[in-house]
Amino acid sequence: MTRDLARYGPWTVVAGASEGIGAAFATALARAGLNVVLAARRPEPLDALAVTLRDGSGVEVRTVATDLATRDGLDALTGASDGLDVGLLVVNAAYAPIGRFLDRDPDDLQRAVDLNITAPLRLARHYLPGMAARGHGGLILMSSLAGQQGSPGISTYAATKAFGAVLAEGLWAELRGSGVDVLACVAGAVETPGLAQAKARRAPGTVAPDAVAGAALRALGHGPRVVPGALMKVSAALMPRLLPRRAAIAVIAKASADLN
Repeated sequence: MTRDLARYGPWTVVAGASEGIGAAFATALARAGLNVVLAARRPEPLDALAVTLRDGSGVEVRTVATDLATRDGLDALTGASDGLDVGLLVVNAAYAPIGRFLDRDPDDLQRAVDLNITAPLRLARHYLPGMAARGHGGLILMSSLAGQQGSPGISTYAATKAFGAVLAEGLWAELRGSGVDVLACVAGAVETPGLAQAKARRAPGTVAPDAVAGAALRALGHGPRVVPGALMKVSAALMPRLLPRRAAIAVIAKASADLN
């Protein structure tokens, strides 16, 4: 993997890097010898991760503690990477309002749209032109199996994740032959702190964050989409073929019934 990832250097940007999947991406990229710009809201875990990466891999690390759901936050990230040869962008930052749509505050729902849709769109538009001009680069957009169909209890989140997957697949096609690889990483249940807080029990087929990052980095350059985890991959392939739309929504509703 180290040899394959070298073409995406020398700098990478990981949005949503403080823990879980984002931290796993940052760790894998640093081990491959790539310098990393880490962005997330909370400075303490970012700084701790930066120390670990510098000490463990000897790479350069920049941290940007900022709210990527805001225009100022996005500007802070892009400004911190000005002048760097960014060859890979990983967009992992996300927000999932949990509960009935009618019970959620409109501003809370808007935050999901701003972080899950607007941020990936603007970050991709900022970094991809430079990659295309240099003839090499990569973009990984984190999506979710929740976005394959309506997902009661997380309806807005699921809709935003459908957007991300479709955007990545379209960009993959547009940029083929340019030297820039684009991938939608469509994850199911992942062992992250956020999932642990949201769910009362571990879902079947739950995978570790480093398995998600590893699957995405191996798949980058080999197609538009990857689903990490054997069980999740089978589920993603079979559900749309075997179940009517109504039944698929009911299955997801049952799976998410223990969300707070």
